Amino acid sequence: GTALTFHVFMSHLHWDHIMGLPFFTPGFIPGNRVVIYGSHVGLEAALRRQQAQPSFPVDFDTLFGARVEFVHLEPGVAREVAGVRVTTMLQRHGGDSYGYRFESQGRTVVFSTDSEHPLAETEHTDRFVEFFRAADVVIFDAMYSLADAISVKADWGHSSNIAGVELCHAAGVRHLCMFHHEPAFDDASIARVLADTRRYEEICRSGAPMTVTAAYDGMEIAG
Repeated sequence: GTALTFHVFMSHLHWDHIMGLPFFTPGFIPGNRVVIYGSHVGLEAALRRQQAQPSFPVDFDTLFGARVEFVHLEPGVAREVAGVRVTTMLQRHGGDSYGYRFESQGRTVVFSTDSEHPLAETEHTDRFVEFFRAADVVIFDAMYSLADAISVKADWGHSSNIAGVELCHAAGVRHLCMFHHEPAFDDASIARVLADTRRYEEICRSGAPMTVTAAYDGMEIAG
């Protein structure tokens, strides 16, 4: 078959976000090219280390038949990748995480996971509002309810549904897609958070309605 190129963007290097790489089938196929982007200086070292003995039986260079390349993204500096303008921004999370802003053909998608948002800190909030500005979709870490986020789970490096609405309203975002759901939540709990968030968005909006959804496996957003 035809050799293909895959562009992979890494928000951060915690194990739950990198452990799938040794099972990324396109990486096994000779002739393919896998380009891994991130703003962490230790990106390549972290991905290689998880496949070192005794953690994994096949080392990095043996496993991947494809050509694997690593590209460092300087935060705040836009880079063209396959016709898409990509910009990263540092977020508040243990070990650091980076949000991504993707712009192409007049459309903008922001991916912002594993970040804490103290809304009382104006400088922090302003930075994110600018990063989210007028995005068509913001995929946002809404792991906790606001009550959890400011009490039990403060400084755990995640955010809430309420913070998502506040930041996206201020930025004029069209669609807020909540993800990185609390693992202990069942479907009914996620549905309840979604209903509460939609109601909060409705009460607080001052402009056009903003679409609010909860992400699920295989979800596609068209428009």
